[in-house]
Amino acid sequence: MRGTLYIVAAPSGAGKSSIVNATLARDPRISLSISFTSRAARPGERHAQHYHFVSADEFQSMIDAGDFFEYARVHGDWKGSARQSVEPQLAAGQDVLLEIDWQGARQVREKVPDAVSVFILPPSRDALEQRMRKRGQDSEAVIAQRLSAAREEMSHYDEFDYVIVNEVFDQAVDEMCAIFTASRLRREQQKAEHGGLIDALLAD
Repeated sequence: MRGTLYIVAAPSGAGKSSIVNATLARDPRISLSISFTSRAARPGERHAQHYHFVSADEFQSMIDAGDFFEYARVHGDWKGSARQSVEPQLAAGQDVLLEIDWQGARQVREKVPDAVSVFILPPSRDALEQRMRKRGQDSEAVIAQRLSAAREEMSHYDEFDYVIVNEVFDQAVDEMCAIFTASRLRREQQKAEHGGLIDALLAD
C-alpha cells in the first residue's frame, strides 16, 4: 500500500514547525521530509536535521538536474523537497509530511492530487508579529518583510483541504493528529489495508 503524502503550510510565525514536530512525536507512521534551502542556518539549526543547507549555486544545479519534487523562492531564498527523499518512502508504504509554503504545495498537488493538505493560521496578525519577535532570530528588516508577505500567504488558505487556527498549541496538535487519523480511515485507505477482511465479510 502506497503511503500518504501530507502537506503542511503556514505563514512564517504561525507555529507550523512546532505543531509538526509535536505531531510527529506522537505518530511514528509519518516521517518528515527534510527540505533543502539556500538560506543560512539560524541559531540552533543543524544541517540534515532542520534543513539541508546548500549554496544558491548548488540549489540551482539541483533544479537543472530535475532533483526536486517541488521548489520555490521564499523571502529571497530557495526551498525545495528532493524527489529522492519523498518518492521511495511513499512507494514503501510510509506516510511522508512536507513542511512547505503555499507555492510548493501547489506544485505538489499538481503531481499528487490525492495529497492531504493542511494550512495553519495564527489567531491574529498581532499574535503573528509577537511570535516572530519572540523567536529572536530575525532582524527588524526581515520581520517587516515576513509580515508584509504573510497576508498574501494566508490568502491561499482556501487551496488546502484542512485549516487549523493555532491559538491554543495543544489543541492545534490534537487537531493535526485528528486529520491524520481521519485520512487513514478513508474508504480507499481502509480497502487497501483491510481488503482481505472486507472480501471475507462480503462473501456469500
